[in-house]
Amino acid sequence: MNRAVVVVDHGSGNLRSVAQAVRAAAAGSGAEVVVSGDADVVHAAERVVLPGQGAMADVMRAIRTAGLQEAVRAALRERPVLGICVGLQLLLTHSDEQDTPGLGLLPGRVRRFADGQMGPDGSRCKVPHMGWNTVHPTRPHPLWQGIADGTHFYFVHSYHAQPEQSGDVAATTHYPLPFTSAVARDNIFATQFHPEKSAAQGLTLLRNFLRWTP
Repeated sequence: MNRAVVVVDHGSGNLRSVAQAVRAAAAGSGAEVVVSGDADVVHAAERVVLPGQGAMADVMRAIRTAGLQEAVRAALRERPVLGICVGLQLLLTHSDEQDTPGLGLLPGRVRRFADGQMGPDGSRCKVPHMGWNTVHPTRPHPLWQGIADGTHFYFVHSYHAQPEQSGDVAATTHYPLPFTSAVARDNIFATQFHPEKSAAQGLTLLRNFLRWTP
């Protein structure tokens, strides 16, 4: 294993922005940030970032087609992994989006936001949920170091995770009802929001991930 931080390239996701943000967070640390769809490179990495964007079914299909499923599963068992957006949703058992099985690391389902919900100010909550919203950590975690309760992060999604075990929930956000916006278990941490699009607070979370020793 080397000091490489691998951003998994499965052909779907905001790879360039994620890689640029991770490189900015890694500046001066000596860590090499690599974007790769090579299973051997993922197996050899010290840390893995699993992004995802679009439909979960497409991302799962891309991972299988690229021969990355076992490498990703091995990383999820053994090394620090940061999931982003659909990279969080993949961890659950099943998604209602196109009736898609997930990797099943965390028991639970991924469900679509209900249409027609109204916010506290009387405005309609559009789907997809897009823009800045507050994140409320539900328990201490090293990745929350330096990040206050209620910090704003950037979201773009129509589906959200519903873990079966409350202990897997690391943060919640309201839209307008509370939903899970981050999960954590052992060596895995994943966010529904996009740290790579969340300015200074996103870089803080990424730096915390690069220093994290589960």
